[in-house]
Order: sequence, then structure tokens, then C-alpha cells
Amino acid sequence: MISWRSSTSSRSGSDALLLWGLRGMGLVSTAIVLLIAVFVARESFPLLRSVSPVRLFTDSAWNPLEGAYNMAPMLMGTLVVSAGAVLLSAPLGIASAIFCNFYAPPSVARGYRAVIELLAGIPSVVYGLWGLMVVVPWLARFEPPGVSVLAGILILALMILPTMVMVADATFARIPSEYFQGAAALGLSRWTTVRTIAIPSARRGLLTGALLQTGRAVGETMAVLMVCGNVVQIPKSLADPVRTLTANIALEMAYAMGVHRAALFTSGLLLLVMILVIIACAELVNRERSNA
Repeated sequence: MISWRSSTSSRSGSDALLLWGLRGMGLVSTAIVLLIAVFVARESFPLLRSVSPVRLFTDSAWNPLEGAYNMAPMLMGTLVVSAGAVLLSAPLGIASAIFCNFYAPPSVARGYRAVIELLAGIPSVVYGLWGLMVVVPWLARFEPPGVSVLAGILILALMILPTMVMVADATFARIPSEYFQGAAALGLSRWTTVRTIAIPSARRGLLTGALLQTGRAVGETMAVLMVCGNVVQIPKSLADPVRTLTANIALEMAYAMGVHRAALFTSGLLLLVMILVIIACAELVNRERSNA
């Protein structure tokens, strides 16, 4: 009895230590995020105190050296490229997860998941280099110069595809087996089971995956910098070159000073707000799922 109580006490002490350790790491992570947000906001202040937020989207052009700070074309480029990539990759990711969970033999599914994990680990600059050497020349055959919104969408869709596949795969795997046993008892076909049971049961998890994809797409820099053309303009077609907010920061931060530097930090602050909105939406979806 004494030995049992001693071991129980030891486990309780270890659990408490682990709990406080996890809490500490959570607090450190939160503090780091807050410090980053405060730093970006502070560095943006020299511009925000002298330029109204309206001017950031209505000035004649983006030319900080001449006192023009129009970020609307770059914001539009970011939104168009990110939205196009998500709209292209989300259905492909969901279809891939359906294939792995309901149609593929186990050996094929394992191999496919390994390929997806490999895609997730490839650096973004490699995607950008491949897009610049392969995708851009191919697009240039149909609509020169090739560097364009469409090139950015294709490369970014390939980059964020693993996120959707892995989230959707995990979501489908968590569906209770009783659902599928009941469908089999009713004599439903495999596709009918997927369409009427699996997808509706996983819809919130799939939406969360799409939101995570969007966050990854909005924050991507190197690949879109290499294939989108970096022209500050509002795109009128998929063949137009554009510059995203992240690419703008990467291109100009090396030589920016004074208010120009503050304008680039303001671009980063705008991106931070966009990411926070996406995370809040994902958290809201997860909360609704847990309450359902």
C-alpha cells in the first residue's frame, strides 16, 4: 500500500510539473507573438502618424520616396493569388484525401501520403525556381511574358496542397466507424457514403484546412516573388504580372530608410492583421465543431 501511494504521488508530481512546463511554454509563445506584433506596430508608427489610413489605399501610386503609399495594388495581388491558389488546391486536396481513405489500397495510400509529406518539406525557393524555369516559359507560349497571376496561382496551389491533404486526411480518419457500418447495412454505394456521410461529417475540419491553406498562401514570399512579375498594378486578367505585399517587403527592405521603411512595416502590419483574421475564423470553426 505504501509503495502504491508513493508511486501515485510521484506520478501526480510529474504530471503537475509537466502541466506547469506546458503552461510556461504556452506563455512564452504568446509573449513572442505579442512582442512581434508590438514591434511591427511600433516600426509602422512613423508612417501611420503622418499619413491617414485612407491614403494607404487611395494614393496615386506606390512610390514612398515621393510620398505616395498606395498599397491597394499589392493587397489586391496578394488576395487574388492567394484566393486562386486556395480555390484550386482545396478541391484537389479533399479529393486526394477521399482517395486515400476510401478508394486506394493501403499500400498505395501509404505511398501517396509519403509523397504529400515530401511536397510539404520542399523549400519555397525550390518551388519558385521550378516555376520560373518550367511553368513561366510554358505559360509564355500562350500569353507572354509568362510571369503573371496565373503562374503565382499554380505554384502557390502546389505549395499549399499538402496542408489541405493532411488536414482532410486526418479529418476523414476521425469519423466514427459506426457511420460507415450503418451506411453498409443500408446498402449505400461507396460514393454515396462519401457524399452523404463522410463529407458532411468532416465539413468543419475541411473548412479549417482551407483557412490554414489561406494563411499559408497569404504569407508566402519567395515563390511568388520569383514567378509573379513584381509589377505594382491591379491585375485585370490572369496573365498580368503583379506584386504581392510579401514580395514588396522582400524586394525593398534592403535599401529602405525612414518613412519608406515604416511603409514596408505597415505592409507587414496589414499582413499580420489578415493572418489574425484567418486564425480567428479557424478558431471559431473549431469552437463550433467542439460544441456540436
